[in-house]
Amino acid sequence: MSLPAGISISDDDYPELEAVAAIQRGLHGFNQEMGGPYDREPVTVLARDENEVVKGGLLGLTYWNWLFIDWLWLSREMRGKGLGTELLGRAEALARGRGCTDAYTDTFSFQAPHFWERNGWQEAGRLDGMPPGHSRIWYRKKL
Repeated sequence: MSLPAGISISDDDYPELEAVAAIQRGLHGFNQEMGGPYDREPVTVLARDENEVVKGGLLGLTYWNWLFIDWLWLSREMRGKGLGTELLGRAEALARGRGCTDAYTDTFSFQAPHFWERNGWQEAGRLDGMPPGHSRIWYRKKL
């Protein structure tokens, strides 16, 4: 395969921030050209103890009328107490307030997939063997 004149390809384990930003800007621009403006807004819901130490939280985005939950984490001592359901419910309410009609996330089979199902989410896809012995699972929910 021949490359366009003046173009070289290299591997880079530590790319400079400007190279990363160029890729992000390029993909965001293309996505918005094809799918319309997505007005990405962060979603952050935190659980703190009386000393303001973060004991759990949810990080995500809203765009194109969807809520994407990127991370949901609880410290070990907070698990099984309903805190995850509360964080999730607040994120869903915030997304509905922004006009979102749907939500999605992905998780691993060792990260409590039944939590999502108990909260009304449905499996939408799965990759078995990622990581070996486990699965990566995508969930979605109508808001």
